[in-house]
Amino acid sequence: MPVADSHDAEGLAPGLAVRIRDGFEDYHARFAAITRRARARFEARDWAGARQDAVERIGLYDHCIAETVDTLRRVAGDAIGQRELWLQVRTAFAARVDGLIDAELYKTFYNTLARRLFATEGVDAAVEFMALDMEPSDAITHPVARHTYALSQTRPAEAFMRVLGDFRFGIPYAHQLRCAAAIAVRLQDDLQHWGDNPVRSIELLDTVFYRERRAYLVGRVFGEHRFSPCIIALVNDDKGLRAEAVLTRRRDVAHLFGVSRSYFQADLGTVGDAVVFLRSLLPAKPIDEIYTVLGRAKQGKTERYRTFFRHFQEHPDEQLVHADGTPGMVMAVFTLPSYPLVFKLIRDRFAWPKTMTRHQVEEKYALVFNLDRVGRLLDAQPYRHLRFPKARFSPALREELLTQCAASVREDGDSLVIALCYVQRRFRPLNLYLREQTAEARRAAALDYAQAITDMARNNIFPGDMLPKNFGVSRHGRAVFYDYDELCLVSDCVFRAWPQPRNADEAMSDEPWFHVGPRDVFPERFAPFMGLPAAELAAVREHHGHLFDPQWWQGLQARFAAGDYPDTPPYAARHRLA
Repeated sequence: MPVADSHDAEGLAPGLAVRIRDGFEDYHARFAAITRRARARFEARDWAGARQDAVERIGLYDHCIAETVDTLRRVAGDAIGQRELWLQVRTAFAARVDGLIDAELYKTFYNTLARRLFATEGVDAAVEFMALDMEPSDAITHPVARHTYALSQTRPAEAFMRVLGDFRFGIPYAHQLRCAAAIAVRLQDDLQHWGDNPVRSIELLDTVFYRERRAYLVGRVFGEHRFSPCIIALVNDDKGLRAEAVLTRRRDVAHLFGVSRSYFQADLGTVGDAVVFLRSLLPAKPIDEIYTVLGRAKQGKTERYRTFFRHFQEHPDEQLVHADGTPGMVMAVFTLPSYPLVFKLIRDRFAWPKTMTRHQVEEKYALVFNLDRVGRLLDAQPYRHLRFPKARFSPALREELLTQCAASVREDGDSLVIALCYVQRRFRPLNLYLREQTAEARRAAALDYAQAITDMARNNIFPGDMLPKNFGVSRHGRAVFYDYDELCLVSDCVFRAWPQPRNADEAMSDEPWFHVGPRDVFPERFAPFMGLPAAELAAVREHHGHLFDPQWWQGLQARFAAGDYPDTPPYAARHRLA
């Protein structure tokens, strides 16, 4: 391949930089076009269409990257893979995005292109944009567009009449005044610890946030000396368009914006300023999770990488070690104890009775991206070609990765290069949590574990392996599922009643005396597969007996076949308005 000299690179680089910028802006416009459909889907109650839009938007980034790579190859020809050229392209591209609110999103798009073309392992700081010593969003001072309303102490409902009037839909509110009054009463009740007449004003982002069957007005409520998040949830159901709930506690809002939720459809003209605003509502939430929940998953990955490796460098004596919990038969899992992430690598061989292939495991994790995760499945982001210093791994972990995950890990000098791993937030494994907690906490965790299985099932998700080791518990006590190698769709299973023996020989048999198909599931026999202590299992049977009833599962399958998916609200019933 001929090598371009510096003069050739200087002449070609500006044109390539423009095409990369244009490629991102085309992606951004197509992303926005899909996102804008959310309003019409909500107004028409087209929930199936909304799910299709969510899947289409997730796949859009890689599609646009592939198109841009083709464009760059046509323009640059054989020179496309030359490092000297890309040093010039980086400089030209930086000049073109300098000062933009969303400059970091442009740079991430550029980085993805560069990594595809060079098959980069780790980070190539000369070619890529990767500043580990700063938080780029800290430089954004542009205020995101918002509405502000003063609240009268004598007639607070009037302000919320204006709020609902400003956020118009193609369908009328079922009873706008009643909704406004209910919102005002709820805010006064929720914030009464602020004192008499606690609420002085409210500000809400111009952009309406959509997800699943709800629209959200997102903002802040102000008292005399403090402020709190304020999320107004709207529904459009058989009763018409109405306000259903108000959230003001950071814990509840953090859950709504959590890593076990699907991504919002929010038509933001620029993203960085909205992220800054949302950080004011949720100061404890990592910036990567805010980008991700807004649908900017690649930017979320970049920010997660940036913040983790900055922390990694700031703690040079800390080693990567096995994560707490029962070692997985499919995945090897490690962590940095001082940082709340886990890294999951597919093993080369799976212990019995696991029968799936590596490719099938990757398909399961990819499937999770396209599902409605209903607050019960952790986002698992795939990372490729990560490079770690070999000395930072504990000896036992390093030995296991090199011997049992050789398809994913190789040594390169003083480094270990990981070809593919999945990164998730670290939660306390449920089996360990049940050993550590009081009887009351154990019971609550077991019941929420059963509720998690119920929530997933109602959204056509069957966990496959129900053992508590495959579930985690958040710091707020919420159970989530995070091990996806046996996950499947409820609609793909065959739920059967356990056959009754016809004679003594069948009754005494150690093995099933009847045919069991590969997709057969027997809910009546779930108890041993749950692995719960006796007291907690009894509580689950009492409060979630439907899980052990094959007819309940068959009823769900019939609903899915008819296109009828049950609604799973993302907040507790106590938040609903009277």
